[in-house]
Amino acid sequence: MIEILRTNDPVKLSYAMTLLTEAGCDPFQADQFTSSIEGSIGAIPRRILVPDDRVDAARLALKVLEENE
Repeated sequence: MIEILRTNDPVKLSYAMTLLTEAGCDPFQADQFTSSIEGSIGAIPRRILVPDDRVDAARLALKVLEENE
């Protein structure tokens, strides 16, 4: 699994997960529970990981996210 995105922004995180799922990239959200344990103060960013063979497709899918920033 390769990290494709790291963010504290819940909206960006949700949108990225949707884009990656629709692109068939099988995303996994890491640090979700660690972030909630620390009180959701944003000290620990959440990461999105994708399988090694889906990295190129994931980067392409996230270009939409980068364009909307």
